[in-house]
This record gives sequence, structure tokens and C-alpha cells, in this order.
Amino acid sequence: MTAAVLLALAPVVLLIGLGLVLRRRGFLADAFWPQAERLCYFVLLPSLFVHGLATADLAGVPVAELAAVLVTATVAAAAAAVALRPLVATDGPAFTSVFQGGVRFNNYVGVALAAALFGGQGVALAAVSNAAIVPTVNILCVLVFARFGTARPTLLGVLRQLAMNPLVLACALGIALQATGLGLPPGIEGWLRTLGQASLPLGLLCVGAALDLRSARPWLRPILGASAIKFAVLPLLTVAASAAAGLHGPAAATALLFQALPTASSSYIMARQLGGDAPLMAGITAAQTVMAAAVIPLVMVLGALATP
Repeated sequence: MTAAVLLALAPVVLLIGLGLVLRRRGFLADAFWPQAERLCYFVLLPSLFVHGLATADLAGVPVAELAAVLVTATVAAAAAAVALRPLVATDGPAFTSVFQGGVRFNNYVGVALAAALFGGQGVALAAVSNAAIVPTVNILCVLVFARFGTARPTLLGVLRQLAMNPLVLACALGIALQATGLGLPPGIEGWLRTLGQASLPLGLLCVGAALDLRSARPWLRPILGASAIKFAVLPLLTVAASAAAGLHGPAAATALLFQALPTASSSYIMARQLGGDAPLMAGITAAQTVMAAAVIPLVMVLGALATP
């Protein structure tokens, strides 16, 4: 397992590093990267999810068990984060960033690693994982912003944000096409497959381009707090939930993988829009992205030992 995880992680790390170098060297204009991230988030990654869910052979995939494990562990970790708030954050907006750092995840890294580890089955498992925890995480984060942030979104605002989330919509469409047996027409299937394949390298380059370790220096305690939830509490809860649900094999490994991913770069945008601590969020994102290269293999190996 260790060798497989390291081999799967190597191209991910190299692509993130290449994005960092391209941004630092000014090889591409700074204006390119926000537009590339927008393209990935609204077009390419949704295409991957629609194609993966609509065309996947889910006959042997424990969809209900996988979703239950992910949602249960995420909600439990969120409750733990709220309980630990006095230890990791100095004020409400800072806590919203710690909370996002503890429960949000980087889709690009997760799908790339799942595909590298388990091939086509990994893409299907990743799509199911996203369908389960993208809505869960968004609901939890918006509720935390409503309680602790400086902006207070209404219930209608929460529902609107979920209804307009391209990843939620893509997962819903892919599941609907799978459930009804309609599938994808040959021309559309190839088009979506090609778009989806472009999402992973470009998305990982964007992750690297957004990496700024200088932003992590002033906030040691909240960064460590968010990372403890992300890389220790959440994986442990996922292993426990998998054991309770009888989840094993690639499905259990994918669940653990997604719960050990660094937080998403989109967390910064949400912090800025909903009254969080955006500079702290940038620091947490940068620190966790670097830590993930060492932590993910360790978590996956320990998870394999705990859930054979």
C-alpha cells in the first residue's frame, strides 16, 4: 500500500510543484490562474463527475454505505471542531477558517489520487464521495458562517448557494442518468470524458499556483488546530465509521483518502464572501497542501492496517 500511495501521489505533487514554479516565474500572466480555476470549477470538474457517475459500473460499489460513512464522519468531525473552538481560534471569523480547514477538501487532489490508485473504479468511487460530502460540507460551513462569521447568510441564501454549486449539480445529474439507465449519447460521452480528463492536470496546476507559504507564518495555533482535525480526527472517525458499516476494500480506502485531503482553495473565496478570516484561510490552505504530501501516505497505510 505504501508504494502504491507514493506512486499515485508523485504526479500530483509534481503537478502542484509545476504550478508553483510557473506562477513564481511569471511564465503565464497572473490573470490566467483565476480564470483557469474558474474553468476547472464550473466546467471541467463537473464534466468529470457527470461522466464518471453516468457511465460507471456501480453494481459492486457500496454507494449507500460509502455515503453513510463519509457523512457520519464529517458531521462528527464538525461537532468536534465546534467543541474545540476555544482552543484553536481567537474570534468568530478565525474559527470559520479553522472549521473550513478541518472539513473541506480539495476535489482535484482527491479525484487524481483515487484514479491513480483504483483506475476507473476510483473515478466512480470519487464521484460518489463527492456526491455525499460536497453538499454536507457546504451546509455545515454555511451554518458555521451564519453563527460565527461577520456576514449572516439567510436560509434562502444557504439554499441558493447549494442549488447553484456546480459540483452538487453535476453529481445530481450523473446520479440521475445512472439511476434511470439513460446514460450518455456516444458523442456527448466522448465530449464529457475529454473535458473531465483536462480537469485534473489543470486543477492541480492551479493548486500549486495558489500556494503561498508566507501566508501561513503568523497563525501557528489555528493552523495546527485545523490540521489536527483534518489529518487526525476526521480520518480516525472515518476508520471507525467504516468498521461499523462493514465498509472495506477500495471503497473504504477512498473514503479515508477523501477525509485526509488538504482543504480546498475555494475555502478562501468563501471566507472572503461570508465574513470569515480570509488571510488565515489562505495560510491554512497553503500549510495543509504542503503537509498532505507526507500525511496522506501515512494515513492511508495506517487505515489499511486498521481496515484490511
